Amino acid sequence: MITEEQLREIEVLSFDCYGTLIDWETGILDAWRPMAAARHIEVSDAKLLEIYADLEATVERGPYKSYRQVLSAVTDGLGGQLYFVPTPAERGQLAVSLPLWKPFPDTVTALQKLSKRFKLAVISNVDSELFAGTEAALGSPFEWRITADQVKAYKLSAWTFAKAAKIIGRPASRMLHAAQSVYHDIAPAQGLGLPTIRVNRPSRRPNVGVAPWAEAKADLEVPDLKTLVEVLCPASSSLKST
Repeated sequence: MITEEQLREIEVLSFDCYGTLIDWETGILDAWRPMAAARHIEVSDAKLLEIYADLEATVERGPYKSYRQVLSAVTDGLGGQLYFVPTPAERGQLAVSLPLWKPFPDTVTALQKLSKRFKLAVISNVDSELFAGTEAALGSPFEWRITADQVKAYKLSAWTFAKAAKIIGRPASRMLHAAQSVYHDIAPAQGLGLPTIRVNRPSRRPNVGVAPWAEAKADLEVPDLKTLVEVLCPASSSLKST
Protein backbone atom coordinates (compact mmCIF):
# COMPACT_ATOMS: atom_id res chain seq x y z
CA MET A 1 0.00 0.00 0.00
CA ILE A 2 1.28 3.47 -0.88
CA THR A 3 1.06 6.02 1.89
CA GLU A 4 0.23 9.69 1.38
CA GLU A 5 3.77 10.54 2.41
CA GLN A 6 5.17 8.21 -0.27
CA LEU A 7 2.87 9.70 -2.90
CA ARG A 8 4.18 13.16 -2.12
CA GLU A 9 7.67 11.91 -3.01
CA ILE A 10 6.65 10.65 -6.47
CA GLU A 11 8.07 12.71 -9.34
CA VAL A 12 7.60 10.40 -12.33
CA LEU A 13 4.45 8.51 -13.26
CA SER A 14 5.12 5.84 -15.88
CA PHE A 15 2.51 3.97 -17.88
CA ASP A 16 2.10 0.82 -19.83
CA CYS A 17 0.43 1.82 -23.08
CA TYR A 18 -1.56 -0.96 -24.77
CA GLY A 19 -4.27 -2.23 -22.47
CA THR A 20 -3.86 0.68 -20.05
CA LEU A 21 -4.05 3.79 -22.23
CA ILE A 22 -5.09 2.18 -25.53
CA ASP A 23 -7.95 -0.28 -26.08
CA TRP A 24 -5.83 -3.05 -27.53
CA GLU A 25 -8.44 -5.76 -27.03
CA THR A 26 -10.66 -4.08 -29.61
CA GLY A 27 -7.65 -3.44 -31.85
CA ILE A 28 -6.54 -7.06 -31.77
CA LEU A 29 -10.04 -8.38 -32.35
CA ASP A 30 -10.70 -5.98 -35.23
CA ALA A 31 -7.53 -7.29 -36.90
CA TRP A 32 -8.20 -10.98 -36.24
CA ARG A 33 -11.97 -11.42 -36.46
CA PRO A 34 -12.05 -10.99 -40.27
CA MET A 35 -9.46 -13.77 -40.68
CA ALA A 36 -11.65 -16.22 -38.81
CA ALA A 37 -14.87 -15.00 -40.43
CA ALA A 38 -13.44 -15.32 -43.96
CA ARG A 39 -12.81 -19.00 -43.24
CA HIS A 40 -16.12 -19.57 -41.41
CA ILE A 41 -14.29 -20.32 -38.16
CA GLU A 42 -16.35 -19.74 -35.04
CA VAL A 43 -14.27 -18.60 -32.08
CA SER A 44 -15.14 -16.33 -29.15
CA ASP A 45 -13.51 -12.98 -28.46
CA ALA A 46 -12.16 -14.30 -25.16
CA LYS A 47 -10.58 -17.30 -26.91
CA LEU A 48 -8.93 -15.11 -29.55
CA LEU A 49 -7.44 -12.91 -26.83
CA GLU A 50 -6.25 -15.95 -24.90
CA ILE A 51 -4.55 -17.28 -28.03
CA TYR A 52 -2.92 -13.88 -28.62
CA ALA A 53 -1.71 -13.63 -25.01
CA ASP A 54 -0.15 -17.10 -24.97
CA LEU A 55 1.48 -16.77 -28.40
CA GLU A 56 2.89 -13.30 -27.73
CA ALA A 57 4.34 -14.38 -24.39
CA THR A 58 5.99 -17.41 -26.02
CA VAL A 59 7.59 -15.34 -28.79
CA GLU A 60 8.76 -12.63 -26.39
CA ARG A 61 10.41 -15.18 -24.11
CA GLY A 62 12.70 -16.18 -26.97
CA PRO A 63 15.56 -14.26 -28.64
CA TYR A 64 14.73 -10.59 -29.15
CA LYS A 65 12.71 -9.80 -32.28
CA SER A 66 11.24 -6.50 -33.37
CA TYR A 67 7.62 -6.04 -32.37
CA ARG A 68 6.59 -6.20 -36.03
CA GLN A 69 8.18 -9.64 -36.14
CA VAL A 70 6.44 -10.59 -32.91
CA LEU A 71 3.07 -9.57 -34.33
CA SER A 72 3.64 -11.53 -37.55
CA ALA A 73 4.71 -14.60 -35.58
CA VAL A 74 1.64 -14.32 -33.36
CA THR A 75 -0.64 -14.26 -36.42
CA ASP A 76 1.19 -17.28 -37.84
CA GLY A 77 0.50 -19.00 -34.51
CA LEU A 78 -3.17 -18.09 -34.73
CA GLY A 79 -3.31 -19.75 -38.12
CA GLY A 80 -1.64 -22.84 -36.71
CA GLN A 81 -4.16 -23.12 -33.90
CA LEU A 82 -7.18 -22.50 -36.15
CA TYR A 83 -5.82 -24.57 -39.08
CA PHE A 84 -5.27 -21.94 -41.75
CA VAL A 85 -2.29 -20.22 -43.35
CA PRO A 86 -2.43 -16.41 -43.05
CA THR A 87 -1.82 -14.42 -46.22
CA PRO A 88 1.07 -11.92 -46.33
CA ALA A 89 -1.42 -9.08 -45.83
CA GLU A 90 -2.97 -10.85 -42.83
CA ARG A 91 0.47 -11.42 -41.30
CA GLY A 92 1.04 -7.66 -41.34
CA GLN A 93 -2.43 -6.59 -40.29
CA LEU A 94 -1.73 -6.18 -36.56
CA ALA A 95 1.25 -3.92 -37.24
CA VAL A 96 -0.66 -1.91 -39.85
CA SER A 97 -3.61 -1.34 -37.55
CA LEU A 98 -1.76 -0.82 -34.25
CA PRO A 99 -0.97 2.91 -34.67
CA LEU A 100 -4.71 3.47 -35.25
CA TRP A 101 -5.97 1.69 -32.12
CA LYS A 102 -8.05 4.07 -30.02
CA PRO A 103 -7.38 5.43 -26.53
CA PHE A 104 -9.91 4.59 -23.83
CA PRO A 105 -12.43 7.44 -23.39
CA ASP A 106 -10.81 8.72 -20.19
CA THR A 107 -7.17 8.46 -21.31
CA VAL A 108 -6.32 11.76 -22.98
CA THR A 109 -7.96 14.01 -20.39
CA ALA A 110 -6.42 11.99 -17.56
CA LEU A 111 -2.93 12.31 -19.03
CA GLN A 112 -3.39 16.05 -19.40
CA LYS A 113 -4.34 16.38 -15.74
CA LEU A 114 -1.65 14.03 -14.47
CA SER A 115 1.04 15.84 -16.47
CA LYS A 116 0.42 18.95 -14.35
CA ARG A 117 1.44 17.03 -11.23
CA PHE A 118 3.99 14.50 -12.52
CA LYS A 119 6.54 14.03 -15.26
CA LEU A 120 5.11 11.28 -17.46
CA ALA A 121 6.82 8.32 -19.09
CA VAL A 122 5.61 5.41 -21.18
CA ILE A 123 7.25 1.98 -20.95
CA SER A 124 5.95 -0.17 -23.79
CA ASN A 125 6.65 -3.47 -25.52
CA VAL A 126 6.00 -1.83 -28.88
CA ASP A 127 8.65 -0.39 -31.24
CA SER A 128 9.28 3.36 -31.47
CA GLU A 129 8.07 3.52 -35.07
CA LEU A 130 4.72 1.93 -34.23
CA PHE A 131 4.32 4.01 -31.07
CA ALA A 132 4.62 7.29 -33.00
CA GLY A 133 1.08 6.97 -34.34
CA THR A 134 -0.26 6.08 -30.93
CA GLU A 135 1.45 9.00 -29.23
CA ALA A 136 -0.17 11.47 -31.62
CA ALA A 137 -3.58 10.16 -30.52
CA LEU A 138 -2.55 10.54 -26.86
CA GLY A 139 -1.54 14.18 -27.23
CA SER A 140 2.23 13.58 -26.82
CA PRO A 141 2.30 14.11 -23.03
CA PHE A 142 5.42 12.03 -22.33
CA GLU A 143 8.85 13.24 -21.34
CA TRP A 144 10.28 9.73 -21.77
CA ARG A 145 9.31 7.03 -24.27
CA ILE A 146 10.97 3.72 -23.48
CA THR A 147 10.17 1.06 -26.05
CA ALA A 148 11.27 -2.53 -26.62
CA ASP A 149 13.49 -1.69 -29.59
CA GLN A 150 15.48 0.72 -27.40
CA VAL A 151 16.23 -1.79 -24.64
CA LYS A 152 16.11 -4.96 -26.80
CA ALA A 153 13.87 -6.69 -24.27
CA TYR A 154 10.21 -7.16 -23.40
CA LYS A 155 8.48 -6.27 -20.16
CA LEU A 156 8.02 -9.75 -18.82
CA SER A 157 11.60 -9.17 -17.60
CA ALA A 158 12.61 -6.70 -14.89
CA TRP A 159 15.47 -5.71 -17.23
CA THR A 160 13.16 -3.37 -19.13
CA PHE A 161 12.24 -1.54 -15.93
CA ALA A 162 15.88 -1.37 -14.84
CA LYS A 163 16.79 0.27 -18.15
CA ALA A 164 13.79 2.59 -17.91
CA ALA A 165 14.80 3.74 -14.43
CA LYS A 166 18.33 4.41 -15.69
CA ILE A 167 17.03 6.43 -18.66
CA ILE A 168 14.62 8.40 -16.48
CA GLY A 169 17.31 8.95 -13.86
CA ARG A 170 15.17 8.66 -10.74
CA PRO A 171 15.35 6.20 -7.83
CA ALA A 172 12.47 3.72 -7.49
CA SER A 173 11.05 5.68 -4.54
CA ARG A 174 10.45 8.68 -6.84
CA MET A 175 8.66 6.67 -9.52
CA LEU A 176 5.22 5.06 -9.78
CA HIS A 177 4.23 2.65 -12.57
CA ALA A 178 0.60 2.28 -13.69
CA ALA A 179 -0.52 -0.65 -15.81
CA GLN A 180 -3.33 -3.10 -16.51
CA SER A 181 -1.25 -6.26 -16.91
CA VAL A 182 0.04 -8.08 -13.85
CA TYR A 183 2.15 -10.37 -16.06
CA HIS A 184 3.81 -7.71 -18.23
CA ASP A 185 4.08 -4.88 -15.71
CA ILE A 186 3.07 -5.27 -12.07
CA ALA A 187 5.12 -8.38 -11.31
CA PRO A 188 8.38 -7.38 -13.06
CA ALA A 189 8.19 -3.75 -11.86
CA GLN A 190 7.77 -4.91 -8.29
CA GLY A 191 10.74 -7.22 -8.77
CA LEU A 192 12.80 -4.07 -9.27
CA GLY A 193 11.23 -2.35 -6.26
CA LEU A 194 9.07 0.09 -8.22
CA PRO A 195 5.75 1.10 -6.58
CA THR A 196 2.84 0.06 -8.81
CA ILE A 197 -0.79 0.90 -9.48
CA ARG A 198 -2.93 -1.60 -11.33
CA VAL A 199 -5.47 -0.07 -13.70
CA ASN A 200 -7.83 -3.05 -13.79
CA ARG A 201 -9.99 -2.06 -16.72
CA PRO A 202 -13.00 -4.12 -17.82
CA SER A 203 -11.89 -6.94 -20.10
CA ARG A 204 -13.28 -9.77 -22.18
CA ARG A 205 -10.96 -11.86 -19.98
CA PRO A 206 -11.79 -10.35 -16.58
CA ASN A 207 -8.88 -9.72 -14.20
CA VAL A 208 -6.39 -11.14 -16.71
CA GLY A 209 -6.66 -9.16 -19.94
CA VAL A 210 -4.44 -10.00 -22.90
CA ALA A 211 -1.79 -11.77 -20.85
CA PRO A 212 -1.00 -15.06 -19.17
CA TRP A 213 -2.02 -15.34 -15.54
CA ALA A 214 0.54 -14.01 -13.04
CA GLU A 215 0.61 -13.63 -9.26
CA ALA A 216 1.41 -10.18 -7.88
CA LYS A 217 -0.50 -7.55 -5.94
CA ALA A 218 -0.08 -3.90 -6.86
CA ASP A 219 0.36 -1.27 -4.14
CA LEU A 220 -2.94 0.24 -5.28
CA GLU A 221 -5.70 -0.78 -7.70
CA VAL A 222 -8.12 1.44 -9.63
CA PRO A 223 -10.69 0.56 -12.32
CA ASP A 224 -9.72 3.30 -14.80
CA LEU A 225 -7.69 6.48 -15.32
CA LYS A 226 -10.52 8.71 -14.18
CA THR A 227 -10.22 7.12 -10.74
CA LEU A 228 -6.43 7.33 -10.92
CA VAL A 229 -6.68 11.10 -11.30
CA GLU A 230 -9.07 11.27 -8.35
CA VAL A 231 -6.55 9.36 -6.22
CA LEU A 232 -3.37 11.12 -7.31
CA CYS A 233 -4.67 14.62 -8.07
CA PRO A 234 -7.84 15.06 -6.01
CA ALA A 235 -7.97 18.80 -6.64
CA SER A 236 -8.16 18.11 -10.40
CA SER A 237 -10.49 15.13 -10.39
CA SER A 238 -13.42 16.50 -12.44
CA LEU A 239 -12.93 14.47 -15.62
CA LYS A 240 -15.12 14.50 -18.70
CA SER A 241 -14.97 11.73 -21.25
CA THR A 242 -13.25 12.61 -24.51
